[in-house]
Amino acid sequence: MSDWLTILPALVAIAVVLWRKEVILALLVSLCSAELLLLLQAGQFGVGSALLDGPVQTLERIVGVTSSTDNARLLMFSLMVGAVLAYMRYSGGVSAMVELFVKKGIARNQRQTGLLTFFIGVMVFIESNLSSLTAGITARGLFDKFNMSRARLAYIIDSTSAPICILILLNGWGAYILGLVSMYELEKSTVAVLIGTIPLNFYALITLTVVLYTIISGKIYGPMRQSEKELNTLDKHTELEIAPSHPSFMLVPLLTLVFAMVGFMMWTGNGNLVDGSGSKSVLYATTLACLVAYSMMLISRRFNHKELVGIGFKGMNELLPLVTIVLLSLALGASMRQLGTGDFIASIVSDALPLFLIPALLFLAGALISFTTGTSWGTFAILIPIGMPMVIVLGLPPELVLAAILSGGVFGDHCSPISDTTAVSSVAAGCDLLEHVKTQLPYALFCGTLAFFAFMTAGWVMI
Repeated sequence: MSDWLTILPALVAIAVVLWRKEVILALLVSLCSAELLLLLQAGQFGVGSALLDGPVQTLERIVGVTSSTDNARLLMFSLMVGAVLAYMRYSGGVSAMVELFVKKGIARNQRQTGLLTFFIGVMVFIESNLSSLTAGITARGLFDKFNMSRARLAYIIDSTSAPICILILLNGWGAYILGLVSMYELEKSTVAVLIGTIPLNFYALITLTVVLYTIISGKIYGPMRQSEKELNTLDKHTELEIAPSHPSFMLVPLLTLVFAMVGFMMWTGNGNLVDGSGSKSVLYATTLACLVAYSMMLISRRFNHKELVGIGFKGMNELLPLVTIVLLSLALGASMRQLGTGDFIASIVSDALPLFLIPALLFLAGALISFTTGTSWGTFAILIPIGMPMVIVLGLPPELVLAAILSGGVFGDHCSPISDTTAVSSVAAGCDLLEHVKTQLPYALFCGTLAFFAFMTAGWVMI
Protein backbone atom coordinates (compact mmCIF):
# COMPACT_ATOMS: atom_id res chain seq x y z
CA MET A 1 0.00 0.00 0.00
CA SER A 2 1.31 3.45 -0.91
CA ASP A 3 2.25 5.63 2.08
CA TRP A 4 0.38 8.49 0.45
CA LEU A 5 -2.89 6.61 1.05
CA THR A 6 -2.44 7.08 4.80
CA ILE A 7 -3.58 10.70 4.50
CA LEU A 8 -6.76 9.66 2.62
CA PRO A 9 -9.00 9.42 5.77
CA ALA A 10 -8.12 13.01 6.70
CA LEU A 11 -8.97 14.20 3.18
CA VAL A 12 -12.25 12.22 3.29
CA ALA A 13 -13.21 13.88 6.59
CA ILE A 14 -12.53 17.36 5.21
CA ALA A 15 -14.43 16.63 1.98
CA VAL A 16 -17.53 15.30 3.78
CA VAL A 17 -17.56 18.24 6.21
CA LEU A 18 -17.40 20.72 3.32
CA TRP A 19 -20.02 18.79 1.33
CA ARG A 20 -22.60 17.87 4.00
CA LYS A 21 -21.73 20.33 6.82
CA GLU A 22 -22.03 17.35 9.18
CA VAL A 23 -19.14 16.46 11.50
CA ILE A 24 -20.43 13.12 12.86
CA LEU A 25 -21.03 11.74 9.36
CA ALA A 26 -17.59 12.97 8.26
CA LEU A 27 -15.91 11.25 11.20
CA LEU A 28 -17.76 7.98 10.61
CA VAL A 29 -16.94 7.89 6.89
CA SER A 30 -13.32 8.85 7.57
CA LEU A 31 -13.00 6.20 10.30
CA CYS A 32 -14.47 3.53 8.04
CA SER A 33 -12.05 4.48 5.24
CA ALA A 34 -9.12 4.28 7.70
CA GLU A 35 -10.20 0.79 8.80
CA LEU A 36 -10.50 -0.34 5.16
CA LEU A 37 -6.96 0.93 4.54
CA LEU A 38 -5.74 -1.05 7.55
CA LEU A 39 -7.35 -4.17 6.05
CA LEU A 40 -5.60 -3.38 2.75
CA GLN A 41 -2.34 -2.89 4.62
CA ALA A 42 -2.77 -6.35 6.20
CA GLY A 43 -3.55 -7.91 2.80
CA GLN A 44 -7.13 -8.77 3.82
CA PHE A 45 -9.00 -6.35 1.56
CA GLY A 46 -11.72 -7.63 -0.78
CA VAL A 47 -15.37 -7.13 -1.69
CA GLY A 48 -16.46 -8.87 1.52
CA SER A 49 -14.12 -6.69 3.57
CA ALA A 50 -15.52 -3.52 2.07
CA LEU A 51 -19.12 -4.57 2.71
CA LEU A 52 -18.82 -6.29 6.09
CA ASP A 53 -15.36 -6.26 7.68
CA GLY A 54 -14.88 -2.51 7.23
CA PRO A 55 -18.05 -1.46 9.09
CA VAL A 56 -17.50 -4.16 11.75
CA GLN A 57 -13.91 -3.03 12.33
CA THR A 58 -15.16 0.56 12.55
CA LEU A 59 -17.54 -0.40 15.38
CA GLU A 60 -14.80 -2.40 17.11
CA ARG A 61 -12.45 0.57 16.88
CA ILE A 62 -15.05 2.82 18.55
CA VAL A 63 -15.59 0.22 21.29
CA GLY A 64 -11.83 -0.25 21.67
CA VAL A 65 -11.32 3.45 22.39
CA THR A 66 -13.20 3.09 25.69
CA SER A 67 -10.74 0.40 26.85
CA SER A 68 -8.31 3.25 27.51
CA THR A 69 -9.05 4.57 31.00
CA ASP A 70 -7.95 8.09 29.98
CA ASN A 71 -10.42 8.09 27.07
CA ALA A 72 -13.22 6.73 29.26
CA ARG A 73 -12.57 9.48 31.79
CA LEU A 74 -12.66 12.13 29.05
CA LEU A 75 -16.05 10.88 27.83
CA MET A 76 -17.46 10.76 31.38
CA PHE A 77 -16.08 14.23 32.08
CA SER A 78 -17.74 15.57 28.92
CA LEU A 79 -21.11 14.26 30.13
CA MET A 80 -20.66 15.45 33.72
CA VAL A 81 -19.90 18.96 32.45
CA GLY A 82 -23.38 19.03 30.94
CA ALA A 83 -24.92 18.34 34.35
CA VAL A 84 -22.78 21.01 36.07
CA LEU A 85 -23.71 23.61 33.47
CA ALA A 86 -27.41 22.73 33.77
CA TYR A 87 -27.35 23.04 37.57
CA MET A 88 -25.64 26.42 37.38
CA ARG A 89 -28.15 27.64 34.81
CA TYR A 90 -31.40 26.31 36.34
CA SER A 91 -30.44 27.44 39.84
CA GLY A 92 -30.37 31.05 38.59
CA GLY A 93 -26.73 31.33 39.63
CA VAL A 94 -25.51 32.30 36.15
CA SER A 95 -28.07 35.08 35.79
CA ALA A 96 -27.22 36.35 39.28
CA MET A 97 -23.48 36.28 38.51
CA VAL A 98 -24.03 38.31 35.34
CA GLU A 99 -26.02 40.89 37.34
CA LEU A 100 -23.21 41.07 39.90
CA PHE A 101 -20.48 41.57 37.27
CA VAL A 102 -22.50 44.36 35.64
CA LYS A 103 -23.37 46.11 38.92
CA LYS A 104 -19.78 45.97 40.18
CA GLY A 105 -18.49 47.40 36.91
CA ILE A 106 -16.30 44.34 36.22
CA ALA A 107 -18.07 43.71 32.91
CA ARG A 108 -20.06 46.70 31.71
CA ASN A 109 -19.50 46.27 27.98
CA GLN A 110 -18.22 43.89 25.32
CA ARG A 111 -14.56 44.81 25.76
CA GLN A 112 -14.55 44.29 29.53
CA THR A 113 -16.39 40.99 29.09
CA GLY A 114 -13.80 39.79 26.60
CA LEU A 115 -10.91 40.86 28.82
CA LEU A 116 -12.47 39.12 31.84
CA THR A 117 -12.80 35.91 29.80
CA PHE A 118 -9.20 36.20 28.59
CA PHE A 119 -7.90 36.88 32.12
CA ILE A 120 -9.70 33.83 33.57
CA GLY A 121 -8.36 31.61 30.76
CA VAL A 122 -4.80 32.82 31.38
CA MET A 123 -5.00 32.38 35.16
CA VAL A 124 -6.22 28.77 34.94
CA PHE A 125 -3.14 27.36 33.20
CA ILE A 126 -3.14 24.05 35.08
CA GLU A 127 -5.04 22.18 32.35
CA SER A 128 -6.30 23.35 28.96
CA ASN A 129 -9.77 21.79 29.25
CA LEU A 130 -10.23 23.27 32.74
CA SER A 131 -9.13 26.68 31.43
CA SER A 132 -11.73 26.51 28.63
CA LEU A 133 -14.45 25.32 31.00
CA THR A 134 -13.84 27.91 33.71
CA ALA A 135 -13.67 30.83 31.30
CA GLY A 136 -16.59 29.56 29.20
CA ILE A 137 -18.91 28.88 32.13
CA THR A 138 -18.16 32.27 33.67
CA ALA A 139 -18.64 34.25 30.46
CA ARG A 140 -21.60 32.56 28.72
CA GLY A 141 -24.22 34.72 30.40
CA LEU A 142 -22.16 37.89 29.93
CA PHE A 143 -21.79 37.20 26.20
CA ASP A 144 -25.59 36.78 25.99
CA LYS A 145 -26.07 40.00 27.96
CA PHE A 146 -23.97 42.07 25.55
CA ASN A 147 -25.15 40.33 22.35
CA MET A 148 -21.83 38.61 21.59
CA SER A 149 -21.90 35.29 19.78
CA ARG A 150 -21.06 31.97 21.41
CA ALA A 151 -18.70 31.34 18.47
CA ARG A 152 -16.73 34.39 19.57
CA LEU A 153 -16.61 33.04 23.13
CA ALA A 154 -15.45 29.62 21.86
CA TYR A 155 -12.68 31.31 19.87
CA ILE A 156 -11.46 33.35 22.85
CA ILE A 157 -11.36 30.44 25.32
CA ASP A 158 -9.90 27.95 22.81
CA SER A 159 -7.21 30.41 21.70
CA THR A 160 -6.34 31.30 25.28
CA SER A 161 -6.33 27.91 27.03
CA ALA A 162 -3.98 25.80 24.89
CA PRO A 163 -1.47 28.60 24.10
CA ILE A 164 -1.13 29.61 27.77
CA CYS A 165 -0.81 25.97 28.87
CA ILE A 166 1.96 25.30 26.31
CA LEU A 167 3.80 28.45 27.43
CA ILE A 168 3.50 27.98 31.22
CA LEU A 169 4.32 24.29 31.39
CA LEU A 170 3.44 23.79 35.09
CA ASN A 171 0.85 21.21 34.09
CA GLY A 172 0.34 17.75 32.61
CA TRP A 173 1.69 18.87 29.25
CA GLY A 174 4.90 20.04 30.93
CA ALA A 175 5.43 16.71 32.69
CA TYR A 176 4.72 14.81 29.49
CA ILE A 177 7.12 16.88 27.34
CA LEU A 178 9.73 16.79 30.11
CA GLY A 179 9.58 12.99 30.01
CA LEU A 180 9.93 12.85 26.22
CA VAL A 181 12.85 15.30 26.03
CA SER A 182 14.75 13.94 29.05
CA MET A 183 15.41 10.72 27.12
CA TYR A 184 18.06 12.59 25.09
CA GLU A 185 21.46 13.81 26.30
CA LEU A 186 21.45 17.52 25.51
CA GLU A 187 24.08 20.11 26.45
CA LYS A 188 21.52 21.98 28.57
CA SER A 189 19.21 20.57 31.22
CA THR A 190 15.73 19.56 30.07
CA VAL A 191 14.11 22.18 32.31
CA ALA A 192 16.36 24.90 30.84
CA VAL A 193 15.35 23.82 27.33
CA LEU A 194 11.65 23.97 28.25
CA ILE A 195 12.06 27.46 29.73
CA GLY A 196 13.95 28.50 26.59
CA THR A 197 10.96 27.56 24.40
CA ILE A 198 8.78 30.31 25.94
CA PRO A 199 10.03 33.30 23.86
CA LEU A 200 10.33 31.06 20.76
CA ASN A 201 6.86 29.50 20.89
CA PHE A 202 5.70 31.84 18.14
CA TYR A 203 2.26 30.38 17.41
CA ALA A 204 1.18 30.56 21.06
CA LEU A 205 2.51 34.11 21.49
CA ILE A 206 1.00 35.37 18.22
CA THR A 207 -2.36 33.72 18.98
CA LEU A 208 -2.60 35.34 22.42
CA THR A 209 -1.69 38.71 20.87
CA VAL A 210 -4.36 38.38 18.17
CA VAL A 211 -7.00 37.37 20.74
CA LEU A 212 -6.18 40.47 22.79
CA TYR A 213 -6.33 42.61 19.64
CA THR A 214 -9.80 41.31 18.72
CA ILE A 215 -11.05 41.92 22.28
CA ILE A 216 -9.64 45.43 22.66
CA SER A 217 -10.44 46.62 19.13
CA GLY A 218 -13.84 44.88 18.97
CA LYS A 219 -13.13 43.98 15.34
CA ILE A 220 -14.17 40.59 13.96
CA TYR A 221 -13.43 39.04 10.60
CA GLY A 222 -14.56 36.28 8.24
CA PRO A 223 -17.37 33.85 9.18
CA MET A 224 -17.38 35.24 12.73
CA ARG A 225 -19.28 38.28 11.46
CA GLN A 226 -22.21 36.11 10.40
CA SER A 227 -22.17 34.34 13.77
CA GLU A 228 -22.35 37.70 15.51
CA LYS A 229 -25.52 38.47 13.55
CA GLU A 230 -27.18 35.10 14.24
CA LEU A 231 -26.06 34.73 17.90
CA ASN A 232 -26.47 30.94 17.79
CA THR A 233 -26.31 28.87 20.99
CA LEU A 234 -26.83 25.16 21.57
CA ASP A 235 -30.58 24.46 21.44
CA LYS A 236 -31.09 28.23 21.03
CA HIS A 237 -31.17 28.80 24.80
CA THR A 238 -29.35 31.57 26.62
CA GLU A 239 -27.97 31.62 30.14
CA LEU A 240 -30.30 34.51 31.05
CA GLU A 241 -33.65 32.75 30.54
CA ILE A 242 -33.73 31.77 34.23
CA ALA A 243 -34.56 34.41 36.85
CA PRO A 244 -31.48 35.34 38.96
CA SER A 245 -31.18 33.83 42.44
CA HIS A 246 -27.78 34.22 44.11
CA PRO A 247 -24.25 34.26 42.59
CA SER A 248 -23.13 31.52 45.00
CA PHE A 249 -25.09 28.93 42.98
CA MET A 250 -22.58 29.48 40.19
CA LEU A 251 -19.53 30.69 42.08
CA VAL A 252 -19.26 27.88 44.65
CA PRO A 253 -19.41 24.97 42.14
CA LEU A 254 -17.04 26.85 39.82
CA LEU A 255 -14.46 27.47 42.57
CA THR A 256 -14.91 23.86 43.67
CA LEU A 257 -14.05 22.79 40.12
CA VAL A 258 -10.88 24.91 39.98
CA PHE A 259 -9.50 24.19 43.46
CA ALA A 260 -10.47 20.52 43.35
CA MET A 261 -8.56 20.23 40.06
CA VAL A 262 -5.43 21.57 41.76
CA GLY A 263 -5.97 19.31 44.77
CA PHE A 264 -6.52 16.17 42.67
CA MET A 265 -3.49 16.99 40.50
CA MET A 266 -1.41 17.11 43.69
CA TRP A 267 -3.03 13.93 44.99
CA THR A 268 -2.61 11.88 41.80
CA GLY A 269 0.97 13.22 41.48
CA ASN A 270 1.87 12.18 45.05
CA GLY A 271 2.36 15.79 46.09
CA ASN A 272 3.87 16.98 42.79
CA LEU A 273 1.51 19.08 40.66
CA VAL A 274 3.23 18.44 37.31
CA ASP A 275 3.22 14.67 37.84
CA GLY A 276 -0.54 14.55 38.39
CA SER A 277 -3.00 12.89 36.02
CA GLY A 278 -4.99 15.47 34.07
CA SER A 279 -7.67 12.98 32.96
CA LYS A 280 -8.27 11.70 36.50
CA SER A 281 -8.17 15.12 38.11
CA VAL A 282 -10.57 16.83 35.72
CA LEU A 283 -13.12 13.97 36.06
CA TYR A 284 -12.91 13.93 39.86
CA ALA A 285 -13.11 17.73 40.08
CA THR A 286 -16.10 17.91 37.71
CA THR A 287 -17.93 15.17 39.64
CA LEU A 288 -17.31 16.97 42.94
CA ALA A 289 -18.51 20.28 41.45
CA CYS A 290 -21.64 18.50 40.23
CA LEU A 291 -22.35 17.10 43.71
CA VAL A 292 -21.80 20.51 45.29
CA ALA A 293 -24.19 22.20 42.83
CA TYR A 294 -26.79 19.44 43.36
CA SER A 295 -26.52 19.71 47.17
CA MET A 296 -26.85 23.50 47.16
CA MET A 297 -29.99 23.36 45.02
CA LEU A 298 -31.49 20.60 47.18
CA ILE A 299 -30.77 22.49 50.41
CA SER A 300 -32.37 25.63 48.95
CA ARG A 301 -35.69 23.65 48.88
CA ARG A 302 -36.59 25.17 45.52
CA PHE A 303 -35.92 21.81 43.87
CA ASN A 304 -36.51 18.21 44.94
CA HIS A 305 -34.32 15.20 44.17
CA LYS A 306 -36.41 14.02 41.20
CA GLU A 307 -36.31 17.48 39.57
CA LEU A 308 -32.55 17.74 40.06
CA VAL A 309 -31.92 14.32 38.51
CA GLY A 310 -34.02 15.43 35.53
CA ILE A 311 -32.07 18.70 35.22
CA GLY A 312 -28.76 16.81 35.38
CA PHE A 313 -29.75 14.39 32.63
CA LYS A 314 -31.17 17.22 30.55
CA GLY A 315 -27.78 18.93 30.72
CA MET A 316 -26.03 15.70 29.72
CA ASN A 317 -28.49 15.24 26.85
CA GLU A 318 -27.64 18.68 25.46
CA LEU A 319 -23.99 17.60 25.14
CA LEU A 320 -24.56 14.11 23.69
CA PRO A 321 -23.81 15.20 20.08
CA LEU A 322 -20.50 16.73 21.20
CA VAL A 323 -19.64 13.69 23.34
CA THR A 324 -20.29 11.52 20.26
CA ILE A 325 -17.89 13.71 18.29
CA VAL A 326 -15.24 13.31 21.01
CA LEU A 327 -15.71 9.51 20.94
CA LEU A 328 -15.41 9.32 17.14
CA SER A 329 -12.43 11.70 17.18
CA LEU A 330 -10.59 9.46 19.63
CA ALA A 331 -11.38 6.40 17.49
CA LEU A 332 -10.20 8.08 14.30
CA GLY A 333 -7.00 9.26 15.98
CA ALA A 334 -6.25 5.70 17.16
CA SER A 335 -6.97 4.29 13.70
CA MET A 336 -4.74 6.81 11.94
CA ARG A 337 -1.90 6.26 14.42
CA GLN A 338 -1.98 2.56 13.56
CA LEU A 339 -2.13 3.47 9.88
CA GLY A 340 1.05 5.54 10.30
CA THR A 341 -0.27 8.87 9.02
CA GLY A 342 1.76 10.93 11.47
CA ASP A 343 4.99 8.98 10.84
CA PHE A 344 4.61 9.41 7.08
CA ILE A 345 4.12 13.18 7.33
CA ALA A 346 7.08 13.47 9.69
CA SER A 347 9.32 11.44 7.38
CA ILE A 348 8.58 13.78 4.46
CA VAL A 349 9.77 16.74 6.50
CA SER A 350 12.93 15.12 7.86
CA ASP A 351 14.38 14.09 4.45
CA ALA A 352 17.18 16.24 2.91
CA LEU A 353 16.36 19.69 4.29
CA PRO A 354 18.48 22.87 4.50
CA LEU A 355 19.25 23.25 8.21
CA PHE A 356 17.67 26.69 8.65
CA LEU A 357 14.34 25.36 7.30
CA ILE A 358 14.12 22.48 9.78
CA PRO A 359 12.28 24.42 12.57
CA ALA A 360 9.73 25.86 10.12
CA LEU A 361 9.09 22.48 8.53
CA LEU A 362 8.86 20.72 11.91
CA PHE A 363 6.23 23.34 12.78
CA LEU A 364 4.39 22.52 9.54
CA ALA A 365 4.68 18.76 10.17
CA GLY A 366 3.34 19.24 13.70
CA ALA A 367 0.39 21.19 12.34
CA LEU A 368 -0.44 18.51 9.75
CA ILE A 369 -0.09 15.62 12.20
CA SER A 370 -2.21 17.22 14.93
CA PHE A 371 -4.80 18.36 12.37
CA THR A 372 -5.17 14.90 10.83
CA THR A 373 -5.02 12.93 14.09
CA GLY A 374 -6.77 15.47 16.37
CA THR A 375 -4.15 15.20 19.11
CA SER A 376 -1.26 17.42 20.07
CA TRP A 377 -0.08 14.83 22.61
CA GLY A 378 0.37 12.25 19.84
CA THR A 379 2.10 14.88 17.68
CA PHE A 380 4.68 15.53 20.39
CA ALA A 381 5.24 11.79 20.79
CA ILE A 382 5.96 11.45 17.04
CA LEU A 383 8.03 14.57 16.41
CA ILE A 384 10.15 14.95 19.55
CA PRO A 385 11.96 11.63 18.81
CA ILE A 386 12.64 13.01 15.32
CA GLY A 387 13.62 16.56 16.34
CA MET A 388 15.86 15.84 19.35
CA PRO A 389 18.25 13.49 17.49
CA MET A 390 18.56 16.25 14.83
CA VAL A 391 19.56 18.62 17.63
CA ILE A 392 22.29 16.24 18.81
CA VAL A 393 23.64 15.21 15.38
CA LEU A 394 23.35 18.55 13.55
CA GLY A 395 23.99 20.90 16.48
CA LEU A 396 20.64 22.69 16.19
CA PRO A 397 19.37 24.91 19.05
CA PRO A 398 17.15 22.58 21.14
CA GLU A 399 14.86 25.40 22.34
CA LEU A 400 13.98 26.43 18.79
CA VAL A 401 13.40 22.87 17.55
CA LEU A 402 11.22 21.98 20.55
CA ALA A 403 9.30 25.28 20.33
CA ALA A 404 8.55 24.57 16.65
CA ILE A 405 7.17 21.12 17.51
CA LEU A 406 5.04 22.46 20.38
CA SER A 407 3.73 25.36 18.27
CA GLY A 408 2.86 23.06 15.39
CA GLY A 409 0.97 20.68 17.67
CA VAL A 410 -1.18 23.47 19.13
CA PHE A 411 -1.76 25.08 15.69
CA GLY A 412 -3.07 21.87 14.11
CA ASP A 413 -5.13 21.18 17.22
CA HIS A 414 -6.82 24.58 16.84
CA CYS A 415 -7.75 23.95 13.21
CA SER A 416 -8.88 20.33 13.60
CA PRO A 417 -12.58 19.46 13.86
CA ILE A 418 -11.61 16.09 15.41
CA SER A 419 -9.61 17.57 18.30
CA ASP A 420 -10.94 16.92 21.81
CA THR A 421 -9.87 20.43 22.93
CA THR A 422 -11.89 21.93 20.06
CA ALA A 423 -14.92 19.92 21.19
CA VAL A 424 -14.46 20.87 24.87
CA SER A 425 -14.22 24.56 23.93
CA SER A 426 -17.49 24.20 22.00
CA VAL A 427 -19.07 22.54 25.06
CA ALA A 428 -17.82 25.27 27.40
CA ALA A 429 -19.10 28.05 25.13
CA GLY A 430 -22.40 26.36 24.23
CA CYS A 431 -21.50 26.68 20.55
CA ASP A 432 -21.99 24.26 17.65
CA LEU A 433 -18.69 22.47 16.95
CA LEU A 434 -18.69 23.06 13.19
CA GLU A 435 -19.51 26.75 13.69
CA HIS A 436 -16.59 27.04 16.13
CA VAL A 437 -14.16 25.37 13.70
CA LYS A 438 -15.37 27.51 10.79
CA THR A 439 -15.20 30.81 12.67
CA GLN A 440 -11.85 30.12 14.37
CA LEU A 441 -10.08 28.78 11.27
CA PRO A 442 -9.26 32.16 9.60
CA TYR A 443 -7.69 33.44 12.83
CA ALA A 444 -5.72 30.21 13.36
CA LEU A 445 -4.46 30.17 9.75
CA PHE A 446 -3.39 33.82 9.99
CA CYS A 447 -1.46 33.16 13.22
CA GLY A 448 -0.04 29.93 11.79
CA THR A 449 1.25 31.69 8.67
CA LEU A 450 2.98 34.36 10.76
CA ALA A 451 4.45 31.66 13.02
CA PHE A 452 5.77 29.70 10.01
CA PHE A 453 7.68 32.72 8.74
CA ALA A 454 8.84 33.52 12.28
CA PHE A 455 10.34 30.03 12.60
CA MET A 456 11.94 30.39 9.18
CA THR A 457 13.50 33.71 10.23
CA ALA A 458 14.60 32.32 13.62
CA GLY A 459 16.17 29.34 11.83
CA TRP A 460 18.10 31.70 9.54
CA VAL A 461 19.34 33.78 12.50
CA MET A 462 20.04 31.03 15.06
CA ILE A 463 21.36 28.19 12.88
